[in-house]
Amino acid sequence: MEYRDYYEILGVPRSASQAEIKKAFRKLAREHHPDRNPGDKAAEKRFKDVNEANAVLSDADKRKQYDLLGSNWEQFERAGGGRGGADPFAAGGPFAAYGAAGGTGATGGFGQGGNVRYEFRTGTAGDAGFSDFFRTFFSGAAAGAESQAGTRDAAADRMARRNARASGGASFEDILSGMGFGGTTGPMGSGTGGARAGTNGAAAHAKAEIEAPAEVTLEEAFHGTQRLLEVEGKRYEVQLPRGIDTGSRIRLSGKGPNGRDVVVTVKVAPHPVYTRRGADLERELPLTLREALLGAEIPVTTLKGRILLTVPAGTQAGRTFRLSGQGMPRMKGDAAGDLYVKAKVVLPSKLEPAQAEAAAAFLDLVDQPDPRATT
Repeated sequence: MEYRDYYEILGVPRSASQAEIKKAFRKLAREHHPDRNPGDKAAEKRFKDVNEANAVLSDADKRKQYDLLGSNWEQFERAGGGRGGADPFAAGGPFAAYGAAGGTGATGGFGQGGNVRYEFRTGTAGDAGFSDFFRTFFSGAAAGAESQAGTRDAAADRMARRNARASGGASFEDILSGMGFGGTTGPMGSGTGGARAGTNGAAAHAKAEIEAPAEVTLEEAFHGTQRLLEVEGKRYEVQLPRGIDTGSRIRLSGKGPNGRDVVVTVKVAPHPVYTRRGADLERELPLTLREALLGAEIPVTTLKGRILLTVPAGTQAGRTFRLSGQGMPRMKGDAAGDLYVKAKVVLPSKLEPAQAEAAAAFLDLVDQPDPRATT
């Protein structure tokens, strides 16, 4: 029975964090999943190896056991740990120094002191699909020894059964959900949080929501629109109401695969003219020098249509006009936001000599204070 270096299988260092292990597992599982490699026996074996390595390294207790014994597993096997015989951590066993009951100290590996006791459960059907090394290392142990992590081990067994079925064509997302990657804490989590998730993990993952992104234009958000979305091979026609905004979520309860909720997350694309601030809109309005100096009625395009805006004489650049009710419709009620129009005075870019002379004569007649006098 060959020693299996789970760190090497996942391509991570022994000091890898749980986040690094999770990232490596997801990448390799996706790469070698049977759905992506039909009929490839080598990929199927690699997929099982990756699952087995992750089953150990992503579980805090199993990883401690694995790091403690490591390549010394043969001593563990000879001591009876893999055959349900004598407990190798009991008094007189080869690893007795690591098995002092009731101890609280930590150990870093063979050759060092320590008072942590590690106990193993007898093998279960949950080990199906895993290597002999895995079953010996994590399912052997002294017959009748009571595990101190029963809830977590039960969750691991359920996970192992799901992994064993994976090579039969289960979807990659189903496998990840079954391993606890559908949320922040899953059945492979450590501590009390992991134990609680292990108890209700199957039900929680079965009901995990599926997010479906939908991007719309500002005009579509103003008038309301429909989107045809495809989620895991199933199509949904979704009605997006008027006034919908980035971050809005529309839940289709129980409409997804296995009765899961489908949540449509909305993003409104940036607009070349309008800037949105909640239900209000902002835009610039270019004015000629004549319009700004003498005043005029200027047609302004809004999302509702065109209106005439009266620009008074002497309008300064940057002056803002508020057009009430010309903004986005509010999702609740019939009210709408406002449209804020900001004046932008556009000067002539080039003057002929005669024009420049006329402009100078005009400006000589204008009594304009120095605008920088107070700065």
